[in-house]
Amino acid sequence: MPGLKTNEVVGTRAVLRHYRMSASKARQVLDLVRGQDVDRAEETLRATPREAARVVEKVLASAVANARNNDLLDPDELYVSACYADEGTTLKRWRPRARGRATRIRKRTCHITVIVSRLPEDRLERRRARQTDATTALRARRVAASRREARRGAREAEAPADEAVEDLEDSAVEDVQDTAVEGDDVEGLDAAAPESDADEEAGEADAEDVTVLETAEAESADDEEPAPAKKAAQAAAPAKKAAKAAAPAKKAAKAVDDEEPAPATKAAKAAAPAKKAAKKTTKKSAGSTDDADGGSADEEKD
Repeated sequence: MPGLKTNEVVGTRAVLRHYRMSASKARQVLDLVRGQDVDRAEETLRATPREAARVVEKVLASAVANARNNDLLDPDELYVSACYADEGTTLKRWRPRARGRATRIRKRTCHITVIVSRLPEDRLERRRARQTDATTALRARRVAASRREARRGAREAEAPADEAVEDLEDSAVEDVQDTAVEGDDVEGLDAAAPESDADEEAGEADAEDVTVLETAEAESADDEEPAPAKKAAQAAAPAKKAAKAAAPAKKAAKAVDDEEPAPATKAAKAAAPAKKAAKKTTKKSAGSTDDADGGSADEEKD
C-alpha cells in the first residue's frame, strides 16, 4: 500500500494559485523551510534574497493565521510539515525569428502550498526545556549584572569615605609634627635661659675686672701724669668694654623678641644686670677721670 502523499498531509494549509513564477524557482526556496519551526522558517525567508522568498513568506503567514483562527492552534507550537509547488497553466506567446519563423514563449505559473501542523510531544518537550534553560541563563546573567552594579556602587561609595579617613590621618600627623616642633622650640628656649644666666655672670665678672683695672689705672695716673689724648682713651676704654659685655645679652633679647613675645621679657630681665654693670663702670670711669683731672690740677698749682 502506498504511503501518504504530500498533498494528503494532515494539517492547516494555505495555497497560492497561478502565481507568475516557474515551479522550479519556488521549489528552491521551499526546500529551505521544510520541516522547520514557524519562527525559524520566517527568519530564514526574511534573510533569503529571492523573489520567491517574499511570496512563500506571505503564504506561510496565511497558513499560520488559518491554524490560529480556524483550528485554534497555538502559533508557537506549529511547524512547516509540508510545502510544495505545482505547475500551473502556461501562457503561450510567440516571437518572430529569421526566415519567417516564430519561436514559442512559455509564460509559466505555479501553485504554492504550505501546510503547518502542531509539533510532536517529544519535540515540544525538548523545545520547552531549551526555552527554560535559556530563560534561566538570561535571569542568571541579569542577576550577575545587577550584583556587579551593586558592588561597583558600593566601591564608589566607599572611595570618598576612605579619602576622608586618609585626610584625617594626614591632618593628625601634621598636628603631631607641629606639636613636636613647638616642643623642640620650647626646649631650645629653656636651654638658652642657662646660657643667658652664664652670660650675666660673665658680664658681672668682666665688670669687676674693669673696676679693678680702673682703680689700677687711677693709681698709676696719680703717680704719673698722662697726656690728654691718653687720658681720653683711658676714660673711654671701660665704656667700650661694658658695651661689648652687653652685646650678647642684646642679641639674645632680639632673637627672643623675633620668636615669641613672652620669652622676650625673660631676655630683657636677663640683660638688666649687664646694663646696670655697664652704667656702674661708666660712672666709675667718669669719677676716675675727674679725680685724675683734679690731681693734675693740684700738682700744677703746687
